[in-house]
Amino acid sequence: MTLKLIQYKPKIFRILNQKFTRNFSLSLKSQNERKPSYYHRIENEKLKYLTFGQLLKSSAEKFANRQALVSCAENNRSITFAEALDKSDRLASGLLNLGLEKGDRVGIWSPNYEFWYISMMATARAGFVCVALNPAYTLSELEYRIEKVDIKAIISPEIFRKQKHYEMLSNLIPAMKDAKTGSSNWQNSKNTLSKVIINSDKLLPGAINFNELLKISTENDVKKIEEIQSKISPDDGCNIQFTSGTTGKSKAALLSHFSMINNGYDIGIRHEFDKKPARICVNVPFFHVYGCVAAIANSLCHGATLVLPAPHFSPEDALKAIVKEKCTAIYGTPTMFVDLVAKQKELKLNLPEIPIANTGGSICTPQLVKDVTGILKVKKFRSFYGLTETSAIAFQSLPEDSSQSVEDYVGTVSNNLEVKVIDRDGNLVKFGEPGELCVRGYSVMLGYWNDEVKTKEVLGEDRWLKTGDQFILNENGVGKISGRYKEMIIRGGENLFPREIEDFLNTHEDILETHVIGIPDERMGEEVGAFIRVKDKTKKLTREEIKKFCKGKLSHFKIPRYVIIVDEFPKTTSGKIQKFKFPEMYAKEIEEAKLQK
Repeated sequence: MTLKLIQYKPKIFRILNQKFTRNFSLSLKSQNERKPSYYHRIENEKLKYLTFGQLLKSSAEKFANRQALVSCAENNRSITFAEALDKSDRLASGLLNLGLEKGDRVGIWSPNYEFWYISMMATARAGFVCVALNPAYTLSELEYRIEKVDIKAIISPEIFRKQKHYEMLSNLIPAMKDAKTGSSNWQNSKNTLSKVIINSDKLLPGAINFNELLKISTENDVKKIEEIQSKISPDDGCNIQFTSGTTGKSKAALLSHFSMINNGYDIGIRHEFDKKPARICVNVPFFHVYGCVAAIANSLCHGATLVLPAPHFSPEDALKAIVKEKCTAIYGTPTMFVDLVAKQKELKLNLPEIPIANTGGSICTPQLVKDVTGILKVKKFRSFYGLTETSAIAFQSLPEDSSQSVEDYVGTVSNNLEVKVIDRDGNLVKFGEPGELCVRGYSVMLGYWNDEVKTKEVLGEDRWLKTGDQFILNENGVGKISGRYKEMIIRGGENLFPREIEDFLNTHEDILETHVIGIPDERMGEEVGAFIRVKDKTKKLTREEIKKFCKGKLSHFKIPRYVIIVDEFPKTTSGKIQKFKFPEMYAKEIEEAKLQK
């Protein structure tokens, strides 16, 4: 690894933070009326200096026979915290016996299955770095990520829905097809990938069977896993989450054990899971920080049971799981809650009263709040705000907040974090004024993997992270998003970046120029709208043609929902495209496109 970053050291940070806070207080007193939008939420409880491996061991001892996870789609298979530790150590020793070494990147390319959970824990116990991969990635998207972070091994299902994972990996590495069944003895000259582990009932050429790998570990192998825990540091990177930026090229955010565990712990405290064990209906994917931190890390800290209704989001399966598994909490994006409400109106199941539900990704409408608290019988509706780069959450609701607060606010600053809002020159704006939100504290990423240039663009030597979001901060630490400096589109909780889609569409032989924006949508929050100028105005491009062109090359959620052909784009005098004018300038065309749904 060649990434050169300022490593986060809790003691050093506390000293730096105390100095900054003291200087800030003196400055504030001398300026009387001026109140700059800086807020530091200090909690007396110490941060937990632990690795995921140490936390799992502690959870297995404290909550030994309590269910850690229930996978409804896998014949309601469940594992206790003690069983999770045992399986994780067996897999960890199996991976080490394959020749993997501490610090190696191991990709998990899968939806929510039990083996995803076990694989994440095993990578942590072995000292590897877990790389979370979206199961909807196309082959080119996967290949880019393998090469970006030098993935050594991938753990995956044989097939998921229409995605034939094993077949796609075999196409990427032709030598796999000629290898012996269940063997990984093949040579890959294209990239660093050297081991493919497939969760399947079958033994496949060139692939190691996941369950067989668990079986070959001896008791002595498992004991060695416990012995190496002291050699893994909480400050080490343990998870890579892929994000993007205006360039459209994915960046790999490296998160530490320390940041993820403490963020997960704090989430549980805000939800009061420390007072009563929760059973969480997990609709969000594990490959996202929402799943990794708000679900898995939180669960390990507070002994919560994770209930997986289905490998992917299914409102009907979720509602049935809530009833059958007696869930006491629901996780989802606003779009997911819209679908849950609609499905409950149809099924009319006898739902229990749900103490708490949590959402993130975008602001909720008053109607959705009313439906969630009424139709879904949720007592407290709560919200998150955060980024991949903040190990998930930077703002969240307080226990005493009303459900209606999610209509306007993203919550209060998370414990032990600093936030500030600045103008374009980097100066603090006043409380209540819009500006760019910056975050500093234990949860900020270590940096983008092997990308010092991009890291420095958002993360200064002072460890302040620029979020790119336009934000308004109140004196009490409550915040709201007022816009985006980034052009990111949030579609059903998925973060999409226009440049990536634009660059791909511009490879079409008939397209001259493409610009993509998010178009408001009642269900998804935003849908992808592509505004296209064609080379030959006599040719008509339809959405179906664009959809066909994108299929298999762009993930399904990135394919434009609306395709609008235009003659010109609004520009500044310097020739820059003014995307903010699109909704008004093309209002008629947008409405016509919506009618064609």
